[in-house]
Amino acid sequence: MGWFLGNRVFPALGLLACALALAGPTEASKIIAGNASKIQLAVNTRGKALVTYRDGGGLRHLLAWGAIDARVRPPTQDGPMQVKFKLDYSGGWGAFHRPVWKTFRNACRRYDGPALAWFVTACKAPDGSYWALQSWQTALPDLGFAPWLSRQGRWWLHLSHWKGPLAVLSVYRDWLSGDRFQEVFGQYTYRGAGVRGFGTTGRGAPTDGYGRLVYVDTHNSVYGAGWRRDTSIVSHGPPGIFCHGFITADPYAGYAHPKGTPHRKRGPGTGDRYRITVTGPGVTPDLMWQGPALGPYNQHDVADVRLERQMNAKLDSIRGAWPKCADH
Repeated sequence: MGWFLGNRVFPALGLLACALALAGPTEASKIIAGNASKIQLAVNTRGKALVTYRDGGGLRHLLAWGAIDARVRPPTQDGPMQVKFKLDYSGGWGAFHRPVWKTFRNACRRYDGPALAWFVTACKAPDGSYWALQSWQTALPDLGFAPWLSRQGRWWLHLSHWKGPLAVLSVYRDWLSGDRFQEVFGQYTYRGAGVRGFGTTGRGAPTDGYGRLVYVDTHNSVYGAGWRRDTSIVSHGPPGIFCHGFITADPYAGYAHPKGTPHRKRGPGTGDRYRITVTGPGVTPDLMWQGPALGPYNQHDVADVRLERQMNAKLDSIRGAWPKCADH
C-alpha cells in the first residue's frame, strides 16, 4: 500500500475576526474572508491593495500590503517564515489612524497574467506585479462528509500578490496495493525546490510557515453526487512530494466527523474525476489540477500494465532518496 500523509483536519476557521489567527501558518497570510460577495479589488501606486466586499456583517474595507511572492531560497528548519501580508480590516483606521479607503486612488490596470483557478478578480499594479483574489471551499471536511459546521461549507476568499513565477503542481495517477486501489501522487515545487514544511501536528496540520496542504477532492463517489473532500495532506521532503490512495478509512482514527457517525470505515472515495488544490507558497496564488479517474486495473490489459510501470518509475524519480511514498 502506498504511503499517505493523512491530514485529518480542516482549517480551524471561525469568525473572520479570529480566522487569521486560528487557521495556522499555511493560511494566515492569504485567507481574508468567508462567503464574501460584491468583491472589488483596487491597488494604488504605493503597493497597497484595497479589497471591498460584503459578508454577513456588512460592507468591509480591507487594506493589504507588505508581501510579494515567496522566499526565493529553499526552505530550511532554521530559516525565516514565509512572507506575510499586513492586513487592516478597518480600512486604515488601525494602521494609519484615518479612513484610507475613502481616498484610495486605484491605479491597477487590466490583468494580463497567467490563468488562475478559482478566479474571482485580479489586476496588474503600476510596478508590474499582480494582485488576485480566488475563492474556494477550503475547509470542507475529509472522508466525504457533508459540512456540519458553517465554516466548513464557506467559500473562503484568498488574496495573493506576486511578480515572479508561480509554483508548479504536477499530478499523476496509478494503482497501488496489488493494483486494487487508485492513487494520486505528485510534486509541488517553487522555483525548482520542493514546497514543504518541517513538521505537522498529530492531526497532520503544518506547524511552520513553509508547510502547505494538498486538498484532494473526488467527484461522484460513494460519498455522494458532486465534489466531496476525500483528504487533506501535506507535500513533504526536499522533492515536495505527496501521495494518496483512495482506500477505506475509519472516521474515528483522528478524522473530524459529525456527532453520531457510525463506527465503520468510509470509502474508498474512488470517483469518476479527481481534483487537487494547493495553497500557494508565501503569498503566491493557489493552484488546482483536475482530471479523470482511472478505471479498475486490468492485469491483462497491455495499456494498464504499461501505465503502472511508467507511473511507478515516475514516483521513484520524484522521490529520489526520500523514503516516503516508496510503496507502489
